[in-house]
Amino acid sequence: MTSSSDPAPPTLSAVRGAAPAPKLLDRLHDHLRTRHYSIRTEAAYVDWARRFILFHGKRLPQEMGGVEVEAFLTHLAVDRQVSASTQNQAKAALLYLYKQVLGIDLPWLDEVVQAKTPKRLPVVLTPGEVRALLLHMQGTTGLIAQLLNGTGMRLLEALRLRVKDVEFARREIVIREGRGNKDRVTVLPENLLLPLQAQLHKARALHFQLAGCLVSSGKSGSAGDCMWLFALFLGASSAL
Repeated sequence: MTSSSDPAPPTLSAVRGAAPAPKLLDRLHDHLRTRHYSIRTEAAYVDWARRFILFHGKRLPQEMGGVEVEAFLTHLAVDRQVSASTQNQAKAALLYLYKQVLGIDLPWLDEVVQAKTPKRLPVVLTPGEVRALLLHMQGTTGLIAQLLNGTGMRLLEALRLRVKDVEFARREIVIREGRGNKDRVTVLPENLLLPLQAQLHKARALHFQLAGCLVSSGKSGSAGDCMWLFALFLGASSAL
């Protein structure tokens, strides 16, 4: 029998130790990941949040607000002299942090000094220069360059192509999770039919030398379903 003065027994949570709350940057990273943002966007947004915190002496973002965000963005433009696109990315990252992760709506950021957008003419090759460049590119990289030129695909979109994405009968290429995380279809140029068919055969042959691959369902897929068309030949599949 215990007296009323005896201390209460420790709770189970006290014995085990209270589970630490996830760090804010980890929460931001997980939030972006569950919403299928690209790995590059994840890294950029987390880095901007980290810089924002360090700029204000490691203060917690939830203890700050619009004034501190404006000060940081102005610092980027005035002191760091970053480009307008860099400043816009930092702004987007902080707006995401506050609204989506912390549930805080920031006021209009009217006092931010905007970074200047440089006026530069785009570098555009003439058709003759493009042909000369493509003639000097061989092998897998040469085929990718021809594909980019003939379809308007972006580099990462080409590297992410799988065998199943090339429709030879319809002369179409399905671009999956492209810009804006959307699928779209582009035309397969006639002059690339034979080179791409040869690349497909090489990809299938390489598949049988490997342990296999997984499709999104987690089940083993055939070479025609899930084999990278280019990435394994360039050693780039791990970064996609």
